[in-house]
Formats: sequence, C-alpha cells, structure tokens
Amino acid sequence: MAKELNFDFMKIRNVAMIFSAVLLIISIASLATKGLSLGLDFTGGTLLEVAYQQPADIQSIRSQLENSGFEDSTVQHFGSETEVLIRMSEAFRDTLGAEVLEVLRNGTISNGDTVNAVELRRSEFVGSQVGEELRDQGGLALLMALFVVMLYVAFRFQFKFSVGAVFALFHDVVIILGLFSLFQWDFDLTVFAALLAVIGYSLNDTIVVADRIRENFRILRKGDSIEVINVSLNQTLGRTIMTSLTTALVLLALMFLGGELIHNFALGLFIGVIVGTYSSIYVAANILLLMNISREDLIPAELEEELDDRP
Repeated sequence: MAKELNFDFMKIRNVAMIFSAVLLIISIASLATKGLSLGLDFTGGTLLEVAYQQPADIQSIRSQLENSGFEDSTVQHFGSETEVLIRMSEAFRDTLGAEVLEVLRNGTISNGDTVNAVELRRSEFVGSQVGEELRDQGGLALLMALFVVMLYVAFRFQFKFSVGAVFALFHDVVIILGLFSLFQWDFDLTVFAALLAVIGYSLNDTIVVADRIRENFRILRKGDSIEVINVSLNQTLGRTIMTSLTTALVLLALMFLGGELIHNFALGLFIGVIVGTYSSIYVAANILLLMNISREDLIPAELEEELDDRP
C-alpha cells in the first residue's frame, strides 16, 4: 500500500500570502502604468497575408518593414513556412498592400541570385470600433464568469468556499494580465481565450480541493482547520501534479512547435496552469482560514450532535 503524503502546506501560508500580494501589486502597477500591448484584434489596423515561393525568413521580413517605416508590424507564419501574416497599425488605404509588397520584393534575394518570389494573398482592415466592442464584451464576459462561479460554488459548497474560489480566479487572471503587461507581450483574442480557459482549469482544480476539504471536515473528528486542510491537500496532491504536469507538457510543445500564431495562447495557458495550481493550494485555502472556516460551517448542529454521540 502506498504511503500517504504528509506535506505541511499551511506551514508557509503567510509566506505564500505575502508572495501573492507582491505579485498582485506588481501586476496591477504594471497594468496601470504600462497597460497591455493590445493586438490588432483590439486596436484596429490592417491585416496582410503574403505567400512566398520558398520558406520565408520572419526576422528578415521584420527588418525590411521596419527599415521602410512600418515599425509597428507583427509578422508571423500562417499555416506553413511559406505563408506569412502581417498585422499593421497603419490605417488602411488602397495602395498599402502594394507598398508592402514592393518592400518585400526588394528584399527577396537570398542564396546568391535565387529570388524568393512573393505575392499578396489578402488585404483586410479591422476597424477600431470592432476592437473596442471586443474589449468591452470580453471584460464583461470575465466579470460574468467570476459572478457565475461565485454563485455555483456558494450553492454547491458554502459561501466561504465561493469567496476563496473567486479570489483565486481573480488572482490568476490579474497575474497573467500583469505578466503580459510587464513584458509587453502581444495581447489578442487568442490570449483572451486562454484567460477564459484558465478560469475553467483553475476552477476545476479548486473545486476538487474544496470537495476534499468539505468531506474531511465531516469525516475527521479530530484536528483543527489547518490540519484538515493539510490532509485534504495531500490527498489531492497526486492528482494535481499529474494533471498540471501533463497539461504543461502539451502547452510547452505548442509554445515551441506550434508556430507564432498560437504561441501567446499557449504561453497564457501555461502561466495559467502554474498560477492556477498554486492558487488552488495557497490562495483558496488561505482565504478559508482567514474567514475562520470550521466544521460547524459544513455540518448542521443537529447532525454534529448525532456524530459526536456515536461510539
């Protein structure tokens, strides 16, 4: 029979609380001062798709565009190594596609005299009004998700559990946004989709831990709240590690092998898995202790008396 794990997670709960507070302060400060590096989906601009005859050098294309005055351009492979997607903050005009194509053609000589032919496949304009609607609706969707989560956890468990779960989700979302702001990684709709996925992942992890805590408060007749929470965390540790590890490995593969189109999506999810696993252990459980969770919160007084009378 496998030996039961016995880590004292709550021993460093105060250190974890300070660590989380520091991360939140840094994240909020960065969001307030630097903001997010919003992608074309939110800011509006021009989207160009070009196709090369041979594999395209992304770094070379970026340099060509910057040297020609198109400084705020995002260049990435699209589908294959010969197809390239260019996102520009330039206002759309009829001649923009031809101008960019001319710049790219002037820099297509590679490998001696071999010319890597390039053609324009698509030229589209994304209006700023659409971007503003996406941003506003996205923010409302996040707030609505947190509100629904709070109602669900309060109904299924108890109000103190819902506060812990929502604060853990808030903690995760703010830290992810803060890191994207701090390092000025591009924030587009794929990253927003990753945020929503993180809410689902972190909530699932938190509910598994909460369910075990509730069950142990009813089963274990001895021990204070800290001991019950420690036992519960140890019982779910194996499942948490396996789930987080396998998910993280898949996301690492997507980050390094999936191409630039989904790189930030995988990056946002990867950060979310790490932060979400941490918050399920130290944020949600810490909130329960700060709110003085006890056996009486989960077991009616009449049932408590019956259980105490049992031999």
